[in-house]
Amino acid sequence: MIEVVNLLLPLIGALWWPFCRIMAMLSTAPVIGDVLVPIPVRALLAMALSFMMLPLTKGGAMPDPFSLAGVVAMFEQAIIGGVIGFALQLTMAVVNMLGFLASSQVGYSMAQMNDPVNGQQSDVVSGLLGLVAMLVFFAVDGHLVLVGVIGQSFHAWPVGGGWNPLLLQAVALNVGWVFSAAVLLALPIVFSTMVVQIGFGFLNRVAPSLNLFSLGFSLVTIFGLMMLVQVVRFVPEHYVQMTNQVLEMLQQQMRSRS
Repeated sequence: MIEVVNLLLPLIGALWWPFCRIMAMLSTAPVIGDVLVPIPVRALLAMALSFMMLPLTKGGAMPDPFSLAGVVAMFEQAIIGGVIGFALQLTMAVVNMLGFLASSQVGYSMAQMNDPVNGQQSDVVSGLLGLVAMLVFFAVDGHLVLVGVIGQSFHAWPVGGGWNPLLLQAVALNVGWVFSAAVLLALPIVFSTMVVQIGFGFLNRVAPSLNLFSLGFSLVTIFGLMMLVQVVRFVPEHYVQMTNQVLEMLQQQMRSRS
C-alpha cells in the first residue's frame, strides 16, 4: 500500500499544479467562466486538460504540495491562470459595454430582463450582443485558443518558477483600452441619437406648443435601432481583432519572460 502511494504521489503532484492554473483560467475565461457552466463541469475540463499538459509539466522541480512552498506555488498558479482568463475576458467586456451604451442611447435601458449568463438583470441589447460574442467565440475556435495559451504559459512560467508581475500590470493597463474600444463602437449610435435630439430641440423652439417629448422618444429609438443594425454587422470582425490584440499582448509577456 505504501509503495502504491509512493508511486501515485508524484503523479498527483504533477496533476495538481496544472489543475490549479487551468481551473483558475476557466473560472475567469469568457463563455466557459459564465454562470451557465457549472463548477463540476469546469473541474472535469480542468482535470482532463491537466492530463494533457503532463508532457509540458513533468520533469520540472515540483514543490511538495503539503509544504509552505507548495501553498505559495498553488497561489502562483491560480494568479497566472486567473490573469490569463481575465485578459481574454476583456474582449467580452467590450461587447457588453457596447450593449449598455447602445441601450442607454436608444432608450431600452429602462426595460430590464433577467440575464441567466451573468446572474443579474440586463437590457435586451446587451443580451443580444452577448449571444453574438459567444457565437463568434466558438466560431473562431476560442476554446482551442484557451488551451493553446495555457499550454504556452507552462513554458513561459513553469511551476515553481514564480510569475512575472508585468503580466498583471499589462492586463490592468489594457482596461482603459476596453472603455475606448466600446466608446468607438458605440459612437455612431450616440451621434445619430444626438443629431435627432438636437433637431427636436430646434423644432421645439419653433413650435413650443407641440408635444415633442413623446414623438422624439419614438424617433430616437428608431434611429438608434437603425444604427444598431449597422453596428452589429461589424461586431464579429472587431471581436476577432480585439482578441488578436489581447493574444499579442500575452505573447509579448511570454517572450519577455522566456
